Amino acid sequence: MIFGVSTSTKTLQLRLKDKHTKVLRQMAREVNQVWNHINEVSAKAARLFHGKPKFLSGYDLQKCTAGYSKCDDVSVGSGTVQRVCVEYATRRKQFKKTRLNWRVSNPKSSKYSLGWIPFKGGHAKYKAGQIHFAGQKLSLWDSYGLSKYELCGGSFTEDSRGRWYFNVAVEVEVQASPGTAAVGIDLGLSASDEKKLHGRWYRQHELVLAKAQRANKKKRVKAIHAKIRNQRKDDMHQFSSKLVQENTAIFVGNVASAKLVKTKMAKSTLDAGWSSLKKMLEYKGHQAGIVFEVVGESYTTQACSCCGSIPASSPKGRAGLGIREWTCSDCGAVHDRDVNAARNILAAGHRRLAV
Repeated sequence: MIFGVSTSTKTLQLRLKDKHTKVLRQMAREVNQVWNHINEVSAKAARLFHGKPKFLSGYDLQKCTAGYSKCDDVSVGSGTVQRVCVEYATRRKQFKKTRLNWRVSNPKSSKYSLGWIPFKGGHAKYKAGQIHFAGQKLSLWDSYGLSKYELCGGSFTEDSRGRWYFNVAVEVEVQASPGTAAVGIDLGLSASDEKKLHGRWYRQHELVLAKAQRANKKKRVKAIHAKIRNQRKDDMHQFSSKLVQENTAIFVGNVASAKLVKTKMAKSTLDAGWSSLKKMLEYKGHQAGIVFEVVGESYTTQACSCCGSIPASSPKGRAGLGIREWTCSDCGAVHDRDVNAARNILAAGHRRLAV
């Protein structure tokens, strides 16, 4: 870190050339072997102790895999093996299980695990337009100019179409936001300043996707899903970046989208990508040095943002989900459902800052 300059961590993702697929899949197979081995060891350790299961730590699992990287025909280094052990211990603790799912290396299997190769900081180096890792020189499309950054830890990952990506954490200087306003964001991807992100990416391609699925065109189905994902990601990045540039404080509602996924609104909730937008606003706000807060959004849809009352005319319950515009019977103000909720979220954020 440069003295006097504030920095933050950012993850960059760059696509690797397809000619490296074979060697990367071989490395991923070795990672899967390590994962499955410690998965079995962890399950046995839990069964040896009656009553409360004994969870081995990442350090304990590293002892069980010592020397694997020196075996014949093994290309991954000890740093990758250690990272796998730490990641396994973290996920097992997160899901509170004595054994996690096995990682499948056969690409033809319906349970195939997408390739994943983690590495420590300093184990992957950028030289002359290539990534040097585990004795391999991997070419990639350098859209960020990696020579400007000091590479930290990261991973190589594979997507559903067999494309490989280089994901690495770097330190970047914090650029202060020039904005002076504040904004609230509703689950409907609407802002209190009436900006909207019309999140219907899946709906736009739903008919084409259904046609490809009925025709059993697997490659076409994967391509459509990738297009939907890329469009959603691109629109959200543009929307979130604009909000960060124009504001010094961003407030979002504390709605739990995981609960809405279990209702009839599941398709629309997943299509909106609410959690992804929150993550983007959070890390971009941190990098820009602005305030990002999650506030309670109880009754924000029902309350009038002008007079503050909850009139009889406001949408309530499941029966009111189809009401997109309404008029306050107390003060006569006309509201867009989502914009009104966003304005109430903004007001709640201001009250929290005041406290």
